[in-house]
Amino acid sequence: MTAAENVCYTLINVPMDSEPPSEISLKNDLEKGDVKSKTEALKKVIIMILNGEKLPGLLMTIIRFVLPLQDHTIKKLLLVFWEIVPKTTPDGRLLHEMILVCDAYRKDLQHPNEFIRGSTLRFLCKLKEAELLEPLMPAIRGCLEHRHSYVRRNAVLAIYTIYRNFEHLIPDAPELIHDFLVNEKDASCKRNAFMMLIHADQDRALDYLSTCIDQVQTFGDILQLVIVELIYKVCHANPSERARFIRCIYNLLQSSSPAVKYEAAGTLVTLSSAPTAIKAAAQCYIDLIIKESDNNVKLIVLDRLVELKEHPAHERVLQDLVMDILRVLSTPDLEVRKKTLQLALDLVSSRNVEELVIVLKKEVIKTNNVSEHEDTDKYRQLLVRTLHSCSVRFPDMAANVIPVLMEFLSDSNEAAAADVLEFVREAIQRFDNLRMLIVEKMLEVFHAIKSVKIYRGALWILGEYCSTKEDIQSVMTEVRRSLGEIPIVESEIKKEAGELKPEEEITVGPVQKLVTEMGTYATQSALSSSRPTKKEEERPPLRGFLLDGDFFVAASLATTLTKIALRYVALVQEKKKQNSFVAEAMLLMATILHLGKSSLPKKPITDDDVDRISLCLKVLSECSPLMNDIFNKECRQSLSHMLSAKLEEEKLSQKKESEKRNVTVQPDDPISFMQLTAKNEMNCKEDQFQLSLLAAMGNTQRKEAADPLASKLNKVTQLTGFSDPVYAEAYVHVNQYDIVLDVLVVNQTSDTLQNCTLELATLGDLKLVEKPSPLTLAPHDFANIKANVKVASTENGIIFGNIVYDVSGAASDRNCVVLSDIHIDIMDYIQPATCTDAEFRQMWAEFEWENKVTVNTNIIDLNDYLQHILKSTNMKCLTPEKALSGYCGFMAANLYARSIFGEDALANVSIEKPIQQGPEAPVTGHIRIRAKSQGMALSLGDKINLSQKKTSV
Repeated sequence: MTAAENVCYTLINVPMDSEPPSEISLKNDLEKGDVKSKTEALKKVIIMILNGEKLPGLLMTIIRFVLPLQDHTIKKLLLVFWEIVPKTTPDGRLLHEMILVCDAYRKDLQHPNEFIRGSTLRFLCKLKEAELLEPLMPAIRGCLEHRHSYVRRNAVLAIYTIYRNFEHLIPDAPELIHDFLVNEKDASCKRNAFMMLIHADQDRALDYLSTCIDQVQTFGDILQLVIVELIYKVCHANPSERARFIRCIYNLLQSSSPAVKYEAAGTLVTLSSAPTAIKAAAQCYIDLIIKESDNNVKLIVLDRLVELKEHPAHERVLQDLVMDILRVLSTPDLEVRKKTLQLALDLVSSRNVEELVIVLKKEVIKTNNVSEHEDTDKYRQLLVRTLHSCSVRFPDMAANVIPVLMEFLSDSNEAAAADVLEFVREAIQRFDNLRMLIVEKMLEVFHAIKSVKIYRGALWILGEYCSTKEDIQSVMTEVRRSLGEIPIVESEIKKEAGELKPEEEITVGPVQKLVTEMGTYATQSALSSSRPTKKEEERPPLRGFLLDGDFFVAASLATTLTKIALRYVALVQEKKKQNSFVAEAMLLMATILHLGKSSLPKKPITDDDVDRISLCLKVLSECSPLMNDIFNKECRQSLSHMLSAKLEEEKLSQKKESEKRNVTVQPDDPISFMQLTAKNEMNCKEDQFQLSLLAAMGNTQRKEAADPLASKLNKVTQLTGFSDPVYAEAYVHVNQYDIVLDVLVVNQTSDTLQNCTLELATLGDLKLVEKPSPLTLAPHDFANIKANVKVASTENGIIFGNIVYDVSGAASDRNCVVLSDIHIDIMDYIQPATCTDAEFRQMWAEFEWENKVTVNTNIIDLNDYLQHILKSTNMKCLTPEKALSGYCGFMAANLYARSIFGEDALANVSIEKPIQQGPEAPVTGHIRIRAKSQGMALSLGDKINLSQKKTSV
């Protein structure tokens, strides 16, 4: 085990800028100084030894002048000193001075102060020399009977580590600890003793548990946690024991400690798949989420529920708990709410959809009463989307949901209103029986719509689905009401001129006398306050949009008027009424065109909008059957095609999900034996405690790495040349925020290399955690050095450095071998992710850093190039496959990924195949990358540049 892999007990902060003191001055301080100067000198000695200095001359000085002192700080520092100081001679024998140290610790183990006894026992856990421990064994055993629990619990730990490392020193340890456990009353001592028995003698631990299994609920939480671990391990190794202990786990679900409840629920799920067990565990998880205030805890426990749902047999049990899961929505955190709604939506069935919709409707109404906050808007949007999905999956619910949601069309939050509109558009197309209800509700809220985008959508829906004469008349009335007095230009000019007419001053109201703050009178007439209000007068919504220069809504209005006019002509037989309605529609279009060409709007009308309105005027003047078909039938067909394509895509993704989850076993499938399984198989049968420990230490293999050894070799970087005196290569292991460099150093010379040190430095957002300690390499010997690097953000980092060493017997200065740079790959932190088109567009507009990469490749197929970019950047393509299928000379796609640090990365690929250059011409175009941070945008661009050049077709 290398120094980097050893368990670290003590962390010492070292000031880097201090000058290392000389051995003579330290010796002087340790011999003649007072307690304070001895303390400081001892600290300096510890730091120097940690940095590789040997200081053998100070050992006897410390034994003579520092060891006898009774000061607690010095005693604490001495424990650290004896832990790190070399205790053996070069040939491996124990130093004679250590006998004196051993005697001093024997006295400390019998010291009247419990702190000194306890901390000495903790120190003995770290000793690896059996000769030092042997004389202390009677004193350690004696500490088990000490009156203070601090001493007793540390004595148990000391006995456990000594038994584990040197069993011959205390062969009767399990029996001793079992007897101690039976008579012990303190919770922490019992926990340590029980934990030792679990690892040292499991049968004795089970015997003890059997005697007190009914009192488990009365134990302290730290002991309960260890009991859960024991039950899990026993039942995991010997499934026939489950019946004996499962009742105990059920009881622990009622524990007062959240940690015990969480562990017990997790253990119960792995031990039993009975519906009652799954329900009890899920109920326990839900209680934890509601009662715990920490959002991180809520998210972790929600993940456990999501994992339960993934199992087909457990899903039905969880469906009955949907209403309980929805109680979590009382949490104000958006991320928790998002996960909860997604889980509820996955579990909803025809049995509970009605209750779910009632709860969601209440939540939607609640968001109206809350003061405006960014998260409130986002939460409302989430609720709208969830209700939308419920209505699509369960059409019977749509009639209940639509009236509530349509109130939000007049909402000031455009995102939530846009989601409602999308839902209404889909509902009105899919559910014929609801069309009357939707049109009626839409006409009610139409005048209150504040956003121009929502207004356009509402106009389109009304124009498309108003089929009765009364509805068509209502639409026309609403449009007239929203447009105000016409012709617009004349009425606006009159209004402008009207403010300046002198005769209007006659309308001055009665003069008011007001008292100012100072107590004097001031007069105010109605005229002075009415002028500004005339300018700020409320305009009808549509008129306001047009005067602001937004004429796209006018083009949408023209289409709507054309549709309803053509439909009115078909419904009404009287020529006079037909002509009157068509003339009114044409007048509205003409007045809008006139306004667009005038100087009144803030921005003039665009040519596209003029063309569209002119086309609609022409269609209405001619009323040809062909145009009638195009306007009134083909528009709706296009929407129906789009919705069916979207539905097909959703069904396909759901089918893929269900295929993943349905575990089918074929008759000729091989039987899995626990002892022969590879790490990535039968993960449900693996020891969960062991797995979580490995995950925490970063030793888990990535799922995609089919062969761990092959993936390991891919990460090896050569640092020096084969002809260098010292050859070095590094294996770079990335575990989320940590990078471990495992450097192999080979001495290729016939000399002994002393103080061989790996010196590293970093560039970018990387930080070296510790300085690797120096080594001595024999001729042609090799060694492994480990170095830890912390990562703070997603950007390309570089680690560089050199190896310095002394040649024994040579008089020259230190030798130095410069190492190649190690480039940390950004791909280790980037993971594919999904977002909606609206979110993508919003982020695209918000992110300020853009990197434009020119396509420079030898791939000749557009789709191949896109797949290659996706593979080399870990990004996910958001553009649906249908949009990319087929072949034409160009392609555009949106890509998205998120880093483990929560940073978003967007990319837009615009590529084409220059056909004029022949079939073998490579793909050309650009990739635009956008990110919040400069490092992310640049690093991703570099990655694309490197990978597209390396490709060989």
